[in-house]
Amino acid sequence: MGYELQALIGADELLRVASREVPGARVVPLRQGLSLMPMTDEVFDGVTDGSDGGDLGFWKLPGGFEALLAQWSSIGPVAYVEAEYFGGVGEQRAAVWADGSLALGPLDEPEKKRFSRAVSPISQALRQLGARRSLGEDEFEAVGLDRHRNNEDWISSSSTA
Repeated sequence: MGYELQALIGADELLRVASREVPGARVVPLRQGLSLMPMTDEVFDGVTDGSDGGDLGFWKLPGGFEALLAQWSSIGPVAYVEAEYFGGVGEQRAAVWADGSLALGPLDEPEKKRFSRAVSPISQALRQLGARRSLGEDEFEAVGLDRHRNNEDWISSSSTA
C-alpha cells in the first residue's frame, strides 16, 4: 500500500482565510492547531500563473504559487509538502514560507526508507510550524498526517473552505 500527499499545511485559521481565495480548496484539520489543504487539480488551476513551477523541485507546485505563499506567510508560516511512498521506499520534499519569504528549504529526501532515523523534510517543516512530537513518534505522526494515505482520502474527510 502506498502513501501520496501534495498539500499546504499551516495554522487552521490561516488556511481557512487563505483558502477563500482559492477555487475548490478544502481544509482538513490536523492536530496541534494545524490544518491541511490538499493540492488538487482544481486548486492547482486556481493558483497557477501558467509559468513552470519546477524551480523548487516539487512535482505539483503551481507556477507562481510561491508569491501567494509568501503573501500568506506574512500572517503566519505555511508549508508546502509532497510525499510519495510505496512498499516503504519513496521520497518527500518540503518548504516553509514565513514573514513573506521562503524560510526553510526546499528540503528533500530522495529514495530513502520511510523509517530512516534522519528527521524527514516534512517533519522539519512541521517543526517550523510549531508541531511537537512525543516520545516514540515524529512530527508527521504527531499532527496526524498518517491518518490518510492519499489526497482523495483527505478530501473526502474535509469540509468546504
